[in-house]
Amino acid sequence: MNSSKHTELANHAWSVADLLRGDYKQSDYGKVILPFTVLRRLECVLEPTRQKVTETVAQFEGQDIIADKFLRKASGHAFYNTSTLTLKKIAADPQNAAKNLAVYVGAFSDNARGVLDRFEFAQQIKRLDGAGLLYQVIGKFTDLDLRPEVVPNHNMGYIFEELIRRFSEQSNETAGEHFTPREVIQLMVRLLVAPDGDALQLPGAVRTVLDPACGTGGMLSAMDDLISELNPDATVEVYGQELNPESWAICRSDLMIKGQDPENIRFGNSFSDDGHARKTFDYMLANPPFGVEWKKIKDEVEAEHKQLGEAGRFGAGLPRINDGSLLFLQHMISKMKPVDVDGGGGSRLAIVFNGSPLFTGAAGSGESEIRRWILENDWLEGIVALPDQLFYNTGISTYFWILTNRKSPDHKGKVVLLDARDQWQKMRKSLGDKRKELSKDHIATVVKLYGDALAVAGDAEHPLHGKVKVFWNEDFGYQRITVERPLKLRFEITEETLAAVEASKVIQKLPQATVMFDAFDSMQVRSWATKQEAWLALKDAVVAAGTTWPTGAPFNKALRDAIGVRDPEGEVQLVKGKPEPDPELRDYENVPLGEDVEEYLTREVHPHVPDAWIDHSKTKIGYEIPFTRHFYVYGPPRPLAEIDAELKALEAEIQELLREVTH
Repeated sequence: MNSSKHTELANHAWSVADLLRGDYKQSDYGKVILPFTVLRRLECVLEPTRQKVTETVAQFEGQDIIADKFLRKASGHAFYNTSTLTLKKIAADPQNAAKNLAVYVGAFSDNARGVLDRFEFAQQIKRLDGAGLLYQVIGKFTDLDLRPEVVPNHNMGYIFEELIRRFSEQSNETAGEHFTPREVIQLMVRLLVAPDGDALQLPGAVRTVLDPACGTGGMLSAMDDLISELNPDATVEVYGQELNPESWAICRSDLMIKGQDPENIRFGNSFSDDGHARKTFDYMLANPPFGVEWKKIKDEVEAEHKQLGEAGRFGAGLPRINDGSLLFLQHMISKMKPVDVDGGGGSRLAIVFNGSPLFTGAAGSGESEIRRWILENDWLEGIVALPDQLFYNTGISTYFWILTNRKSPDHKGKVVLLDARDQWQKMRKSLGDKRKELSKDHIATVVKLYGDALAVAGDAEHPLHGKVKVFWNEDFGYQRITVERPLKLRFEITEETLAAVEASKVIQKLPQATVMFDAFDSMQVRSWATKQEAWLALKDAVVAAGTTWPTGAPFNKALRDAIGVRDPEGEVQLVKGKPEPDPELRDYENVPLGEDVEEYLTREVHPHVPDAWIDHSKTKIGYEIPFTRHFYVYGPPRPLAEIDAELKALEAEIQELLREVTH
């Protein structure tokens, strides 16, 4: 089925909007169209076995037997409908449309009815009936041919995604929160599965797959399809969790139709209500929403972080509150299968990120600690940079992170960075922010390049050598050192420093404060090179004024801070015999992990500031992955003459256009 057919069917479903206009807001159209599309698809799937189910119902009628498993067998699916009604029959009886539709929906098995309940379908039936629109809407959908032989399961996903995209546009929601472009998914699943091709072809292979932010289930379907393509006899069990009720319902219905267990698709927040707690999986993949805050589940996440530590999911650290991307990654890592003593078991996972998780957060921050935890455990296999303008809801650059706890021997301790930003073709028609797409050739090129990454990186003659770089895990680590310089002061009484003395709360509380202020103000000599000289002169002035000189560390510090003036040639201030650091001159340096920081100080800092030292108590270890820096290629600026000529040509063109307008 080509894309024009998908669009044609989606247009047919969306044409119901013409009926809804006036009685429904545009942002509510999807609340009718999506559940009716799901209902029509379920009906079309069950149509071939409808008679057999009816006969089975009659067979068990009046018997004290739970007929569920027999009805499933009769329908040939994991769900069924026991009613003799159809949408066509319901539409033909307008007066009883609401009652009959409620009966029809109620006759579905619990798992199918649960899908429609998430759409709040009963409320929509009542609302449509009240507006006199119900039988007309039903009539529209009876003409929508969604039989599996006409619209295969894989293609049905495109129709749902197109409807959700339109719904999102109407309601100003973000379509990208619900689904990922299919060609991006194809690249992702192939990168994830490629190293396991041989193992997946073994007889009786069973693989479990999780997407903790599964949207409409596109990634899960793609993994199922790919593994089945590699081994038609393989058993693939898919699991997911989704927060958006419409997306959850579509995902559940889609996978239910394909024969997957719908109970594996859980509804709710993966962080606060993990639907797959204590389970582990062979493969995991996700495209969590970018830059979405996790404030709503802050208490639950922080409680798990503090109370369970490394025994929980978020022991490594917590990212800033406005972006939960790295929480998804930690959640997925917690579900990796352990590797046994023979090297068996283990998991592979892939996740889509924007650029932020690569470098956001200084040493010691939650983000840096999460990166450190991943790299020091040697889980990060590679990062692939994708073209921009590839997703529906954002034009920014995105990245695949690929992790595993069963790296091949030649990958151990290493990370592959692959630049695929030039692997794209322009779309004939943009969809939202999506203006670029990956062709099959692009996907094949990237998958092969990733598989051959170590060889390509080591072969300077390879045509794509510049697109692949391999680093040791430690190359992304650094030591964040605090470089201190001594506080140097001269001491003086000026209008400014005297005002600072008078403003000091510590000095204001002294009983002799007023006399002291007057004594300072009347002094003839008002500048000193050292603290000792200043204190002797100030003390003499205070005593001469008939009062006593205060004692105690708080007073001395307050006075020094008030009359001390920073001076590069001033006296070095000491604390317990050691130079006191000047907070205003404090600096920070990132020193590569493994390098001697004192040698770095001598080589890089002392030639400029010989009196600097490192406060080792403040040194922190950080990790960041400066992807674009590693692939930066210097391009010389254009010659000024060329720019000047271009500007003159544009100026002449504008003048010519103006002449055409004015004549």
